[in-house]
Amino acid sequence: MPALLILALAASLGLHTVVLFVPEVDLSFPVEPPPLSAELKPQVATPPVRATAPATPRAVPPPPARKRRPLATSGGPPESTRLSTADASTEAPAPPPAVAAAAEGDGAAEAMAEPGAMEPDAGPATDAPALAVSSLPGRGVIRYRVDRGDQGFQIGHAVHSWQAGDGVYRITAVTETSGLIGFFRPLRVEVESVGRLTAAGLQPERFVTRQPGRERNEQADFDWQQLQVRFADRPAQTLSPGAQDLLSLNYQLGLLGGLATGQELAVVTGRKHARHRLEVLPDEEVETPAGRFTGMHLRVPGAASTEVWLARERGLLPVKIRYVDRRGNLYVQVAIAIEVGEEP
Repeated sequence: MPALLILALAASLGLHTVVLFVPEVDLSFPVEPPPLSAELKPQVATPPVRATAPATPRAVPPPPARKRRPLATSGGPPESTRLSTADASTEAPAPPPAVAAAAEGDGAAEAMAEPGAMEPDAGPATDAPALAVSSLPGRGVIRYRVDRGDQGFQIGHAVHSWQAGDGVYRITAVTETSGLIGFFRPLRVEVESVGRLTAAGLQPERFVTRQPGRERNEQADFDWQQLQVRFADRPAQTLSPGAQDLLSLNYQLGLLGGLATGQELAVVTGRKHARHRLEVLPDEEVETPAGRFTGMHLRVPGAASTEVWLARERGLLPVKIRYVDRRGNLYVQVAIAIEVGEEP
């Protein structure tokens, strides 16, 4: 009990000390607002405004009707000859499967940006290709299964679609990983080739490779007047007559006549222009989910090699593509469905 009395006394002394010695602080608000002052000045008279009759509006002839110019896509054919692309589910890339990167990591992803990259062979330029012996159907879609190795281990799928007519063509392609590979390493590559139809077959004007996640797309623009090919971030190179891009090459091969071993092909990727030697091998029977075909067997040898089988029963369309990269990894695209129409 005495302890409580001592504490109470100490608290009382402390409170009085604060009240007596701490400077007073005024926390109140002013009761009255500060006075306001105003000064009145006489208004200056202004002269009256004379009313005037409104001017009669002059008849203005309507402007002549403007002729609508067709829109043109960047670097592509005019809108008057535009070709609508298939939706994303019916697109896909060129010779070797782009899904190689899913199995090989970043190094393969770099190679995937150049589907079907082939080792260049030095040699003199050749003349323009022979006249087309057949024509590309007006429209079509080829769906592929993408395997690694010859044992049918599927790692993805690819779809090529095209439209051709009125002197122009557009081929689009998309390759994607699927299954477990697609779950752990999803990958998608989109490729597009746009150009003109000539007596010699396909004449590309623009080739683009897109890959989600990359800062820049790879693009090549063909200048046939100056015989130059221009790239997005690289110096222009001399363009060989009859040159193709990686995607159009698959369909141009079926339009060339007189193919012979040793013939050189000029191929443009999104990064470079190079020449490659062609080998013509004996025809082979090709068994695919899309059917059994007699395949014209073509090969481009090199450190990285590509083989293509063109179905004679289907207008020499590519039904099988076999690609071996520089590391020796094998990838195969096999047709599982072919849909062809004559009208674009």
